[in-house]
Amino acid sequence: MSGEKRTGEIKRSVTIAGHRTSISLERPFWDTLKELACTEKTSVNELVRRIDTSRGGEGSLSSAIRVYVLDAVKKRRPSSCDTDN
Repeated sequence: MSGEKRTGEIKRSVTIAGHRTSISLERPFWDTLKELACTEKTSVNELVRRIDTSRGGEGSLSSAIRVYVLDAVKKRRPSSCDTDN
């Protein structure tokens, strides 16, 4: 694991399908990703693998993880505000 950059991003290595890859995320995203993995009774590597598979090669893996985390947080706390308009 590497240290934090000036932007607050933390770079970590994960293994997906037997290959190591580095992912840079801000600390709150890493913390929430770990919490989600624990809640789903799986490892962070496995959860990242699932996110990677579901993105179908679209966009970056870091972005897909951020969207996954955001969606999970939003599902926990439903909003009464309409964001479609």
